Amino acid sequence: MTPTSMLLSRRDLDFLLYDWLRADELTALPRFAAHSRQTFDAVLEVSAELAEKQFRPHNRTGDLDEPTFDGQKVRTIPQVRAALDAFARTGLIAGALDEERGGIALPHLIHRACFAWFQAGNIATSSYPLLTMANVNLLLAYGSDAQVDTFVAPMLEGRYFGTMCLSEPEAGSSLADLTTRAVPDGQGRYRVTGRKMWISGGDHDLSENIVHLVLARVQSAPAGVKGLSLFVVPKHLVGADGELGERNDVALAGLNHKMGYRGITNTMLNFGEGAHTPGGEPGAIGYLIGEEGDGLKYMFHMMNEARIGVGAGAAALAYTGYLESLAYARTRPQGRPVADKDPASPQVLITAHPDVRRMLLASKSYAEGAMALVLYCAKLLDISQSGKDETARAEAALLLDVLTPIAKSWPSQWGLVANDLAIQILGGAGYTRDHDVEQHYRDNRLNPIHEGTHGIHGLDLLGRKVIMDGGAGLDLLDGTIRRTLGAATDELRPRAEQLETRLDRLIAVTRKLWAAGDPETALADSTAYLEATGHIVLAWIWLEQALAKAGREDRFHTGKRAAAHYFFTYELPKVDPQLALLENQDRLLLDLDPDCL
Repeated sequence: MTPTSMLLSRRDLDFLLYDWLRADELTALPRFAAHSRQTFDAVLEVSAELAEKQFRPHNRTGDLDEPTFDGQKVRTIPQVRAALDAFARTGLIAGALDEERGGIALPHLIHRACFAWFQAGNIATSSYPLLTMANVNLLLAYGSDAQVDTFVAPMLEGRYFGTMCLSEPEAGSSLADLTTRAVPDGQGRYRVTGRKMWISGGDHDLSENIVHLVLARVQSAPAGVKGLSLFVVPKHLVGADGELGERNDVALAGLNHKMGYRGITNTMLNFGEGAHTPGGEPGAIGYLIGEEGDGLKYMFHMMNEARIGVGAGAAALAYTGYLESLAYARTRPQGRPVADKDPASPQVLITAHPDVRRMLLASKSYAEGAMALVLYCAKLLDISQSGKDETARAEAALLLDVLTPIAKSWPSQWGLVANDLAIQILGGAGYTRDHDVEQHYRDNRLNPIHEGTHGIHGLDLLGRKVIMDGGAGLDLLDGTIRRTLGAATDELRPRAEQLETRLDRLIAVTRKLWAAGDPETALADSTAYLEATGHIVLAWIWLEQALAKAGREDRFHTGKRAAAHYFFTYELPKVDPQLALLENQDRLLLDLDPDCL
């Protein structure tokens, strides 16, 4: 790792992991007892070094020379395979798994921080193992012993990669309208037919096999999401001896040409359309996971993990864009202070200009805040699975459930703004391909779309998460934030009061929205609710960071204090008009005739 990386700040990661989240205290839990800060630091160092040496160097190359399909085979640049092979050798695919599964039982907190280096270095290449790890975790949770034995071990070794196949050309995010079908073949298997769209990693030349997890509807299943089942549909069938068999009837119909994330294939796949006929019969061979009709429940296991992963990737892209724009601003002379009109005086670095400082502080508050949020969620996952008692585990699981739509959407929205500001800081240079910041923006623009669009997560937060179990999730978030407010020092008391005022109003607005018993009106502006709640959560995250650094004064901690100041002064007030909009329950979006648009 270079002394001052342009990917992430190791100093900030150490602060977040140890000063704030107390990652070393996780070693008191039995599952993590074999670890120490030394082992955590060692794997973080390996990750940073590998990201710098194997992932970052081909980030631009993979963007300019994206995968191609000649009608028979997909071609990717060789650097992608080399990077993924190197990643597999680290054992990080299994890093968060127990030893009996081939892992080293890393806390999810440390594993997430490790993987952030790869996402910052190359978001496209890192997406192959991201999907594979989520695929593995779903199969370990719900798959049969035979499915685990056949597919999981090769994925952990990096020989197979995994995907998730939900969307279809005509259904998009409306999973209730999926038409892919699965018919029992009388041999304990199913024959799957249908088309899936926007499948990342759906075909490539990077692994021996691809393990597709496919949502489909069994014959006679009811309409809607309750009729969906989940199937393992491999690209190549696998024999009882673990050897690859004949090609399954999964055919690549074509590659989608994306604005960003160009280094990972994005595909339309045809299942069971006769391109290949395993066993001489029509239909792709699939293996049912769990019970018929429970497919969406199982798939949410992978989707929720992927959503946190998307948020982490958005944070990483924001972070590297911020660091690159900061380095540029510190070396770029231009103009003079407004009080100095002498053209003979030397130009100043652009960091001397208040508006550039504004943009840098905004980017810092978004990038560092987003990274802190996803790491906090990773620790909640650790506690939910390995906490000291049932109450701690249940509360962590509930809070993680509430925060998941925010952890996906807030970094995706505001990380993109940070990347936009990075281009602006570089000026005309930022709009060229000579600097990475334009690619970071294009890459990050996908994140508000995939794994549930921004609007879908607004509906999820307001329509489900804050009202489930009689509002227990919102009550828990409220109580968690208020504990931080109560711990505020005299110096931070004004900040705490600013946050408390907005928190009080959020709770009141939430109750009012649902008091009328009109879900259509309540949910009409759910995106505004998501954004307001997200900013309140991030203000809390920044207050937490300010408390963790209390009493220490150096450039790093002064920078933290400045970013917190910026967020409370410039960002938190943005929630006021959003909460007012929600409180007024305006019906413009409901009553407008679409023909008037």
